[in-house]
Amino acid sequence: MERKSKRMMLVLLLLLFMFATTFQECFSDSSQPPIKRMSTQSTAARRFGSTAVFPLTGNVYPLGYYSVSLKIGNPPKIYELDIDTGSDLTWVQCDAPCKGCTKPRASLYNPGNNLILCKDPLCSAVHLPANVRCETPNDQCDYEVEYADHGSSLGVLVTDHFPLRLTNGSLLGPRLAFGCGYDQSNPGPNPPPPTSGVLGLGNGKASIMSQLNGLGLTRNVLGHCLSGRGGGFLFLGDDLVPSSGMVWTPMSHNSLEKHYSSGPAELLHGGKATGVMGLQVIFDSGSSYTYFNFQAYKTTLDMLKKDLKGKPLKDTRDDRTLPICWKGPKPVKTISDVKDYFKPLQLSFSKAKNVKLELSPEAYLIVTKQGNVCLGILNGTEVGLGDYNIIGDISLQDKMVIYNNEKQQIGWVSTNCNRLPNVDRDYNDGFWLPYKADFGILEEHYSTASKINKPTGRKSEL
Repeated sequence: MERKSKRMMLVLLLLLFMFATTFQECFSDSSQPPIKRMSTQSTAARRFGSTAVFPLTGNVYPLGYYSVSLKIGNPPKIYELDIDTGSDLTWVQCDAPCKGCTKPRASLYNPGNNLILCKDPLCSAVHLPANVRCETPNDQCDYEVEYADHGSSLGVLVTDHFPLRLTNGSLLGPRLAFGCGYDQSNPGPNPPPPTSGVLGLGNGKASIMSQLNGLGLTRNVLGHCLSGRGGGFLFLGDDLVPSSGMVWTPMSHNSLEKHYSSGPAELLHGGKATGVMGLQVIFDSGSSYTYFNFQAYKTTLDMLKKDLKGKPLKDTRDDRTLPICWKGPKPVKTISDVKDYFKPLQLSFSKAKNVKLELSPEAYLIVTKQGNVCLGILNGTEVGLGDYNIIGDISLQDKMVIYNNEKQQIGWVSTNCNRLPNVDRDYNDGFWLPYKADFGILEEHYSTASKINKPTGRKSEL
């Protein structure tokens, strides 16, 4: 009995030593704050891996974006960021000082001695497919990103703490790289969103998702669920991936792309072929609406107009909310009022057998403040997207959409996005309870002194 007890003690000490060594190796960088573990974990917590879950706010109309609140820095300051799977660079409005920023100075990010150098591999990743040009290796890493709506952000790359709570109960504060944007431009006809910046969720190496995965903190999987009623949730990690019910299509392989694309796809209308085939499709949560190339757009518009012949909806140009709108004999309150006048659309992906992305009328129509119905599918060729087809927020609503970078798959399933996922640490009688507190964000202060070092403001060359 005594010999057995000693053997068990030696095994326990060995396990503790292995755990301590692994822990130290994972976070040996002195810039990493220590991970604080929960003192106790329930059975429910142990059954989850490492995933961060965040509630979302926003809607397709009238706001035109979905956003997440993140805390960055020490002491942490909260920033509301537009979630964007169409780009990989995360950036926030920055007091360096700032030109074109929409937030008051007190709400801007203050850079310190945390600039990323030009020689850093992440700097090269931000500039892909172009080559980064350094005057000296120790120069700061400048960036300039331009979006499809011709908005842009110019700034420098920095690193700072991102306090996170994972579904397994771990409390983390990894240092991640992001953009300190000190020059914003928004030449479009619409005012810029009131957010503080963009959370880049694309599959480039500079994305927050890729960085968390590189640190060994999460699997390289992310997903979002955008509610048609507004709000929803975002998750980084694979714990919330359903074990059944999902349909999957392979990602297109292009090492230079930083977004999620699939194809080719065929356009169907009411389940019938339209003759439009070979569509390359990008899933972009940073786009409010869906964009088809000229052929697909014209075909869709012709089909819809044909369906509306003899119906009470008539073209109207009094409503400028979107290019194509229809007016009824009385104001329309919801899509349900006119749903019977429109047939569903489908995108059928040829590389995945019998996999279709269903676009019900709710996934391509909006009801405006004037009580009219407008088409949420726009002409992408007209705005410079060429032959690309963008699946925007309007068509992603009320679906859990998952981007599995490890298996190189994009999947989705229709679901109720109004409820936050069941990831509570409590487990009662076999039923998961909704998570009640600190969704994804840990309110922790990490004490590291920083000295502000304002960037020079020279432009990067992309």
